[in-house]
Amino acid sequence: MLRRQVRERKEFIYRKSEQARAQKIEATKRKAREDAGLHLEDKFTSQTYEEQEKMKLQLAEGADKELIAGTRDDEYRWAGVEDPKILITTSHSPSSKLKEFAKELKLLFPNSQRINRGDYDIQQLMDACRANGVTDVIVVHERRGVPTQLVVSHLPFGPTAYFTLSNVISRHEIPDRDKVSEAYPHLIFHKFETRLAKRLMDVLKYLFPVPKADSRRVMTFANDKDFISFRHHIYKKVPASKDIELTEVGPRFEMKPYKIVAGTLDSLSTARTEWTVRPYMNTSYKRRFLSND
Repeated sequence: MLRRQVRERKEFIYRKSEQARAQKIEATKRKAREDAGLHLEDKFTSQTYEEQEKMKLQLAEGADKELIAGTRDDEYRWAGVEDPKILITTSHSPSSKLKEFAKELKLLFPNSQRINRGDYDIQQLMDACRANGVTDVIVVHERRGVPTQLVVSHLPFGPTAYFTLSNVISRHEIPDRDKVSEAYPHLIFHKFETRLAKRLMDVLKYLFPVPKADSRRVMTFANDKDFISFRHHIYKKVPASKDIELTEVGPRFEMKPYKIVAGTLDSLSTARTEWTVRPYMNTSYKRRFLSND
C-alpha cells in the first residue's frame, strides 16, 4: 500500500510539472505570434509601444487564467461528479467550546463525519481516511478555549490550506436562528479576484456537493481586505411579493488564509509550499492577496 501511494504521488507531481511546462511554452508561442504581427518596416511610434505594453499585459493575464484552469485538472478531477466525503476532527485534548464548534462544522458540510481525535497521530488519521475514501480532512485548533485555526487538506495528494479564525460566534449565540437544513447549499463567493483567490475558492467550493436548483440554503464567503467572512442563511419568498426573507442559521466566523502547501498533512516535511504570507515585510500592511483593490 505504501509503495502504491509513493508511486501515485510521483506520477501526480510529474503530471503537474509537465502541465506547467506545457502552459509556459504555449504562452511563449502565443506571445511570439502576437509580436510577429507587427510589420518590420513600420516605425515604432509611441502608440505602437503603448499597444505592445497593453498586449503583454493581456498575454500575462491570459496565461494566468490558463494556469488557474489547469491546476484543478488532477486534484479536483472528480469534483461535481462524485460528492465529497469529509472528515472533521480537532487537535489533541480539545476544550468543550472546540468540540461544540466541530459539531457545528459537521452541520455545515453535507456528507461529513466528526470523530474524536483521541490518541491518533496525523499519519494514522490520514491512512484511515485514504482507506475509507475520504476526500477532505478538516482539522480545527484552539488557543485557550477559543477556535483560532482551520486546516483543510484534500486527499489523496493535496493541497492543504491554512486559515486563521476570528470572531467565532456559535449557533446558540445567534438570536432568532433557524433550524439547520440538510439540503445541499448554494455558494456565494464575493471579491475572489486574484489567482490566489481562485485557488482558495476551489479548496472551499469543492467541500460541498452540487446543490439542487430549489435549495433554499445559502452560504456566503465574502472577502474584505483578505478576511473571508462566512455566513449561513436560509431564505424564503415573501407571499404576494417579490421580496426574499433571509434568516441566519449560524455559525459565523472570519477566516484569513496564511499558507497553501502542495501536499497533505502527513507529507508537509517534503511538500512544496505554494504560497505563504510574509507579515514582517515593509509593504505587508497595504498588500491585498485576494482582491485587486
